[in-house]
Amino acid sequence: MRRFWSLVHERWMALNEWLRAFVVAAVLLALVHGFLFRVVNVQSTSMFATLMPGDLLLVQRWPVATGVERNDVVVFRDPLKDDRALSRRPLLVKRIAGLPGDAVELRKGVLYVNGQRADDPPGLTWSHLLRVRSSVDADSLLRALDLPPAYAGRQRRTVEVALTDAQADQLRELPQVVSVERMGTATGTPRHIFPFSPFFPWNGDNYGPLTVPGKGDTLTITASNLPLYDRLITQYEGHRLGVGGGELTLDDKPLTTYVVEQDYYLVLGDSRHHSSDSRYWGFVPDDHLVGRASVVLLSKGPSGLRNGRWWRGL
Repeated sequence: MRRFWSLVHERWMALNEWLRAFVVAAVLLALVHGFLFRVVNVQSTSMFATLMPGDLLLVQRWPVATGVERNDVVVFRDPLKDDRALSRRPLLVKRIAGLPGDAVELRKGVLYVNGQRADDPPGLTWSHLLRVRSSVDADSLLRALDLPPAYAGRQRRTVEVALTDAQADQLRELPQVVSVERMGTATGTPRHIFPFSPFFPWNGDNYGPLTVPGKGDTLTITASNLPLYDRLITQYEGHRLGVGGGELTLDDKPLTTYVVEQDYYLVLGDSRHHSSDSRYWGFVPDDHLVGRASVVLLSKGPSGLRNGRWWRGL
C-alpha cells in the first residue's frame, strides 16, 4: 500500500503545476456542487411573488441528508419525467406544505396542516381580475411594474393576474386602473386534479384532507384509495401492481397493505392559482430532493438587473 501511494505521489508531482491546480479546483468544485451548494435559475412564475423568473438561487445541498422542514422552499427533480434518468430530469422549485405524516387540506384556498391553519407565505399570490382604462395596454402596465403577464384575457382591458394583497392595493391607486378584484375560489371537481378519481372530488382550492406518506408507514390498500398510491408503489418504489382473481396484487402476491419505503412531501407553489404542484401530480419522493433554496443571489428581469433582489434571503 505504501508503494502504491508513493507511485501516486510521484506521478502527481510530475504533472505541470498549472494542471495540478486545475485538477484541485475541479475536485473542489465538484465537492461543493455535490454536497454543499449549487446555483439554480428560476424560469417559471409558479412561486411568484416569492420568486420571480430570472432569480438566481443559491441552493443548500446538505438538507437532503439532514432533513427539510415545513415551509422550506425546495428544489427537486421533476417527478413526472419517467422517460429520463433521475439526474437528467428538469429542476422544479416549490414550497413544502406537508411533511411525512402531515394531514394537509385546502379549504377555499386556505391551507390547513394537521387541522391547524398554516401561516401564509409573505409572497403568496391570488388571482385577481384587473381592469384598465381603454387607452391602456394591460400587458405593458404589468411589465412596467415587473408583475407577471396576464394569464388569461376576457377582453383587451380585462385580464387575470396573480397578485399579493399589497400589489393589488398598489394597482388600485394607479390612474390607469379601473378596478382590481380578487377572484373567487375554484368550484367543481375537475378530472386533472390528483389522484384523478371520482372517489376524491377535490379541486385546486378545496383539496384533501390528504395524509403525506412517510418511510415505514403501513398503508391499507383498497380499490378506492389505490389511485393515491399507484404511482408511489410502481414508479417511485419499483413494484408491480396487478389484479388477479378479483384481488389486487403486488409483485404477484395478494395486496392488502403496503409498507412505504421512503419519505414523501406535498408541495405547493406560492402562486396558488398558477402552479403545477402536488395538487396536480402527487407526492415528491425524498430521493428527488436536490436541496433547499436559501438566497436569491441576484435577479435579472426583461429590462436588466432588478434592484432590491441581491442576496435576498428566503
